[in-house]
Amino acid sequence: MKVRILLILALLLTGIGIDPVAGFSAPNVPEATPATTPPPKRFNFADVRRRAEVLASQPFQASSHTLPDFLKGLDYDQYRDIRFRAEKGLWRAEGLPFEIQFAPLGFLFAQPVLINVVGEGESKPVEYANDLFDYGKNKVPDNLPKDLGFAGFKVLYPLHTDSHYDEVAVFLGASYFRAVGQKQNYGLSTRGLAIDTGLPKPEEFPWFREFWLEKPSKDATELTVYALLDSQSLTGAYRFAIKPGVATQIEVKASLFVRDKVQKLGVAPLTSMFLHGALNERFFDDFRPQVHDSDGLLMATGNGEWIWRPLNNPQRLRISAYQDNNPRGFGLLQRDRSFDNYQDLEAHYHRRPSIWVEPQGDWGKGSVQLIEIPSAAERYDNIAAFWTPEKPVEAGQQLEYSYRLFFFLELPNLSPGGRALASRIGAGGTGELQSERRRFVIDFGGEALAKLADDAPVTAMVSASTGQIQNVVIHKNSYTNGWRLSFELLPQSDNPSELRCFLKLGNDVLTETWSYQWTVAK
Repeated sequence: MKVRILLILALLLTGIGIDPVAGFSAPNVPEATPATTPPPKRFNFADVRRRAEVLASQPFQASSHTLPDFLKGLDYDQYRDIRFRAEKGLWRAEGLPFEIQFAPLGFLFAQPVLINVVGEGESKPVEYANDLFDYGKNKVPDNLPKDLGFAGFKVLYPLHTDSHYDEVAVFLGASYFRAVGQKQNYGLSTRGLAIDTGLPKPEEFPWFREFWLEKPSKDATELTVYALLDSQSLTGAYRFAIKPGVATQIEVKASLFVRDKVQKLGVAPLTSMFLHGALNERFFDDFRPQVHDSDGLLMATGNGEWIWRPLNNPQRLRISAYQDNNPRGFGLLQRDRSFDNYQDLEAHYHRRPSIWVEPQGDWGKGSVQLIEIPSAAERYDNIAAFWTPEKPVEAGQQLEYSYRLFFFLELPNLSPGGRALASRIGAGGTGELQSERRRFVIDFGGEALAKLADDAPVTAMVSASTGQIQNVVIHKNSYTNGWRLSFELLPQSDNPSELRCFLKLGNDVLTETWSYQWTVAK
């Protein structure tokens, strides 16, 4: 139920005048002031923030909504066959630069959300109707409720040409949302918040229970969306400024109000898929060389270090935490853009966007956490990355976070030094030693590396938390116009080992730091 409190204050000013009398001079009296009324209150982020604060003071109430059996029983393909009628899109008839299409309930999307439009400062709900959707080949029952509601919405914008509106963002399911820039296919997702992800207990999934879409002007290049988040542990007010482009940007502002203590808070969470790639030690019976939405985690630390962590599909749950203070950024990237390395004409993994999170302001001490979950199929998102504050999150706290999200194929300003282009692993040593040693091969590339002479005295800094590093070799790779580093790890029993390496020339660091957690395959 929506609760809206309108406070209106009227101030009436009355002017007093005195009529002149014959033979007397009129006194100097100011002109009468006409009655005035303050301008009407305009809906904005402060309204959503107040709602979140009030909601947090009340016990959490789970939704009691139940989907009709017809919608509850839909499978993935049946749900996809339900399509919004494009001609009924919000703002389409007005020729505005943005259009909105609404998403139906069904399949995994069982929770209806309230959607409002803010025009001229006033908020009005969007009315639901069954005829907004074409149900395709699905057999629709005659008694389908007329007040089902929406599961979410899609944002359309003329991304490539002025004559065609492309889907650039979608908000659908819990607090999930995705976006794309030019020449990109949907891939990894972002979330409003992650709670207790990767702990030995069920994860808590906050959900956006209500949205407000700010009506754009005729020359607008960005769309503002407000959202009210709710969960057992906290509530939140969100503002999203969506700016489509070659690299679509979303500016996020979040105000959080904590109901109960949160064991692990995940800020700016990213969710992706990694089935197999060049670094695998597991066999996958697949004609495609690689299958993943992202191939690595990139971090820019508060002290200026750039760290690249290749992703993997491990045998066991793997959690890595990178301690930092006031991070400059982090993201899940798809660096390998060669179709030859995927060979997928349907999924187009080489066009999946990378996402970079750029914090605004100081986030303090905490860690970028990476969670890798064993997976046997590409339909499962098994990778998560987010920022976790060091200080415990207690009931009654108010937290503020602002950050920018970039959805891109290439972002030239990222990792200004040499980048890790490819990472490979295989047997090391010879003969009987091959069963013990592991060889790691990392190719670094970049403009500065390409300019170095073949005989430049490049050195490598390689370390391991356990085990011994041996046989370090560095040489120019003429095929990539970069430099290749290889080394062998002699493991210490079955203990995991945190590996780090980078290239130097004298005292100058040439590359980002390559980081990887090696574990014994079982």
